[in-house]
Amino acid sequence: MNSHASSRRAISVAAVLLVFTTFAQAGPPLICHPIDIGQAKTLPWVDFNYHKGSGGYDLKNLTRDTLAILDSNPSVLVRMETLRRATIYARQDPQVAKELLTRLHARAANSDAGNFGALAWFDVGYLAETYKQWMGKGEPNPAKSFDGYGWVRKAISLRGSDPEMEFAAALIALSGSERDRNDHVEKAMVGAKADPLLAQNLASRFNRQTIAKTLTYRSAEESR
Repeated sequence: MNSHASSRRAISVAAVLLVFTTFAQAGPPLICHPIDIGQAKTLPWVDFNYHKGSGGYDLKNLTRDTLAILDSNPSVLVRMETLRRATIYARQDPQVAKELLTRLHARAANSDAGNFGALAWFDVGYLAETYKQWMGKGEPNPAKSFDGYGWVRKAISLRGSDPEMEFAAALIALSGSERDRNDHVEKAMVGAKADPLLAQNLASRFNRQTIAKTLTYRSAEESR
């Protein structure tokens, strides 16, 4: 790879990282940034402004409904949106939150090292990290001692190349190592060239700006 190509790639990655940082300032990204999943099935729509109650959803069905969707083998993006919505609901009832996390953890621990195992570890890891971002201080949080990011990285190692998992890991890694985050972002961007829905998510609007707009702006700044 020549120096110009390396420079362009570095600029693009830096621009996306800037947007990820903006996500963090705008609110918990795993909760406040909906994932575009097209027409795929997930949990019913929720409004995270519901601080009390569950917006009409019967919480006793949450674990069953979430597992039914995850076990239907949807894409990683669908898993991300499903677990985001599940977390918004689960916060309303500590017992439900614990039950869902416990079931997903047991499911992963009892899985093999194949594709199902990778997805199972991703699910419990991503859920643990959404809990950490959404459960307030002083609230019961069954994921408090869990390394969700570590489990997502384990999922990536088991599954192999998966740009959507890299996208998820990049969002989680906002508060972690810049080197790790950079690596996840770069792999997600490369993979998005063959994944239109991932590309759409990378270009989605959050906090009044799109990733695509930021990329254009940063590239223009660097070329001056």
